[in-house]
Amino acid sequence: MHTKAVYRSAQGLNDAGLVTLRFNFRGVGLSTGSHDEGIGEQDDLRAVLDWLEGKFPHLPLVVGGFSFGSMVGLSVGASDDRVVGMLGIGLPVELDDRYDYGYLATAEKPILVVQGEQDEFGSGEQVARTLAPLGSHITTVRIPDTDHYFEGKLEELRTAVRGYYDAGPGARLLAAI
Repeated sequence: MHTKAVYRSAQGLNDAGLVTLRFNFRGVGLSTGSHDEGIGEQDDLRAVLDWLEGKFPHLPLVVGGFSFGSMVGLSVGASDDRVVGMLGIGLPVELDDRYDYGYLATAEKPILVVQGEQDEFGSGEQVARTLAPLGSHITTVRIPDTDHYFEGKLEELRTAVRGYYDAGPGARLLAAI
């Protein structure tokens, strides 16, 4: 996974002491298969979680994703008991109601969402307005003066992720390690 926003987010997670694995869904980059409208991609993520659980059985599992990957990650993470926390970067929310995040209201896990204020798939304001009614377990960090790819603000993205797991609500997940 070579997206700069994903790379910087993974660095932030590493900075906070988490082991990270970046991967492409089916049909992306050199991965085999073809796009499956989010259904097969959920299976891809479940297979990754199975592998991680086997490789690191005593570490907490946190699922993160960027853009389409955030939708897949949040939906799988919300329903998988092995996942203790979630991270969404650049959530698409568009105004056509195609993206329903209502299931996050009952997730009962700490969730960090980092959004660029000028994200063309959902501004920081739109994302905050969408997620606010879903519960206080969701923290939204809005990064000013940047777009969907956090152009010019990648270090701010990394800092937001690291801070959430160093001293924010995500820190309690790491306290058990």
